[in-house]
Amino acid sequence: MCAQCHGGCRSLIFPVSHGVFRFAKPNVRGIIQPKTQPSHASTSSIPRRLSSSSAPVRSPQNPPCRAKTLALEFPFGARSRRAPSCSRMASSGAAANLWVLLGLSIAGVLLAARRLRRPARPDHGAFIARLELLPPPQPPPPQAPHPLTGLCFAIADALNVSGYITSFGSLEWAKTHDAATQTSPVVSALVHGGAICVGKTVIDEMAYSIHGENKHFDTPTNPAASDRVPGGCSSGSAVAVAGGMVDFALGTDSIGGVRIPGAYCGVLAFRPSHAVVSNGGVIPVAPSLDTIGWFARDPTVLRRVGHLLLRLPYADIRQPRHFYIADNCFELSKIPARRLTQVVTKSVEKLFGRQVLSCVNLENYLASRISSLKNYSNGHKNGDSKFSSLLALCNAMRLLHKREFNDQHMEWINSFKPAVDARIVSNLSDNGDSAIDSCQDVRNEARLALSALLKDDGILVIPTTLGCPPKLNAKELSSESYNSQTLCLSSLASMSGCCQVCVPLGTHDKCPISVSFVARHGGDRFLLDTTQTMYATIREQVEILATSNVSSKQAMNEEAAEAAKEKGNAAFKEKQWQKAVNFYTEAIKFNGKVATYYSNRAAAFLALARYDLPLSGICFCQYHLMIWRVRSVFPTLFCYLMVHLFGPSSYRQAEADCTSAIDLDPKSVKAYLRRGTAREMLGYYKEAVDDFNHALVLEPMNKTAGIAINRLKKLFP
Repeated sequence: MCAQCHGGCRSLIFPVSHGVFRFAKPNVRGIIQPKTQPSHASTSSIPRRLSSSSAPVRSPQNPPCRAKTLALEFPFGARSRRAPSCSRMASSGAAANLWVLLGLSIAGVLLAARRLRRPARPDHGAFIARLELLPPPQPPPPQAPHPLTGLCFAIADALNVSGYITSFGSLEWAKTHDAATQTSPVVSALVHGGAICVGKTVIDEMAYSIHGENKHFDTPTNPAASDRVPGGCSSGSAVAVAGGMVDFALGTDSIGGVRIPGAYCGVLAFRPSHAVVSNGGVIPVAPSLDTIGWFARDPTVLRRVGHLLLRLPYADIRQPRHFYIADNCFELSKIPARRLTQVVTKSVEKLFGRQVLSCVNLENYLASRISSLKNYSNGHKNGDSKFSSLLALCNAMRLLHKREFNDQHMEWINSFKPAVDARIVSNLSDNGDSAIDSCQDVRNEARLALSALLKDDGILVIPTTLGCPPKLNAKELSSESYNSQTLCLSSLASMSGCCQVCVPLGTHDKCPISVSFVARHGGDRFLLDTTQTMYATIREQVEILATSNVSSKQAMNEEAAEAAKEKGNAAFKEKQWQKAVNFYTEAIKFNGKVATYYSNRAAAFLALARYDLPLSGICFCQYHLMIWRVRSVFPTLFCYLMVHLFGPSSYRQAEADCTSAIDLDPKSVKAYLRRGTAREMLGYYKEAVDDFNHALVLEPMNKTAGIAINRLKKLFP
């Protein structure tokens, strides 16, 4: 019976969440009326010491009641306000059912909207506990103040603080573990260095995932893109820095736990070389991969924190001598490669000169240097997969991560399995049949390979992640393909133990994007110094690119053309002439206004024709002697033989390409030299001499042109 109409209506009651939907049918017309029920008491299942009044711990068992009672009132009769008769009740039954369905639909829409609309939170949901660890007093003059004076920071809830329970991203873990008795040495070092610790931040459950989602403490809101995941496992620390709540924050990184949230939230994120920062006082995930990393918005702060934690003495800044752009890795990205690489290349050119830039095919390099990767190819032989080496490295990392995590925590998980995320349990139960022994071999070989490439002054440039951060609850978060491709980028530093920094590059489609710089193991100071040196110029180039008047289509075509040219250059060096021709042709299709593309394709055509001719190599002199004799006796036959037999189409195409290059750039010495060579092989000797002479005018000391002219004058005086 309804208390409002004293029995004049009938009610349908449906329990929803913590509230009730009442669909009432009174005798009068009405509208949807919210009726607030008394809210439940907000209690925490974590011991009080973890929580504080300023930021209570959120508990799924007793959340604050936000559902309300909705009463949907609608007319029982259309023409009469009196109680309906029995004869009319049957006729109005169908209409009543429609109203009930309408009410259910409206309620469903309201619930869905409420679920999708995330309420604004003062701390973006980054913190699970507020605390305050104060630094010691400043030393008296003339001693220098503490190096981190004036900075505040937060720590991921995998680091211990004396007197506080470390929840490790799980309420069940917090219930079954005591408060820490010692503070992590890293946290103590920062506090003694002058910084103030203000709280502990959310991490993925047991620091296992890379997406930033947590069913126990809710997913922190990404300040840079509120409808996207913040990345994990150190999601709360990245959010706290991106939201301006702290100057820097600590996180843990095994397979990308600092770098991925740094990229998704648009902040600087640094993973140091493995084992150079103490992991004491941190709950282990996979000891062979674990590091403590940190986030910051300012590269100066990032460097100051690094110098304190790495205990680096003062030294002069070394400039990098090599920047290796891993162009094949950028092919993985869903973001246009030009949007990522142009900012870096322009910044490097401005600061260090173009000569330090080069491209590297990381896939081929790893395949040639890390022989033990064949054990993790999952059936892919070399060439079967476009990124087989990177994926094999990722497979080895994931196996090592799973096995070591299993060794550390499987006993506890088996005891409290119902409370653990089903995805973690499922992943750990799939042990596979791969041997773990060679994982350490992969780690050692990967470190040697990258050390040989980068040496003491090299920087490897790769994408940090596959693309923009996925949307909340997106299907791709559970996609094996997406996770593998994202992790294969982070596996480089995780498996080699090298240091890596994530550098934000603005936004694309309103989402943060970034690249990463990787230096050899132990090159942390060099990488931090280089990041600080380049950051202002990188920001300047980001703004220039954002305000450029060049159309996006034209810019993409220019980037694609340049990428095709670089691939052609690589193929040319490997003496794959036809492959080089194809790449240069592709570059010309994208952008036909660059003389270099035509000139390079002409060089490839010349090489292709030279190695196709049976009269090349040691027979070159005999060839010229023969054509001189034929020319002197049968000039017409000579021309026919030269053009149609010994002058393949490659020479004619080379001549045409050089002509196009000269039309675009009349000062191209290489184009004149290559056209002269093509004309010489076609039998157009006078024109060839003219081209070589023109090259000498542009470059008087050019030896190639001088030798060619002397050769032609001797053969054909």
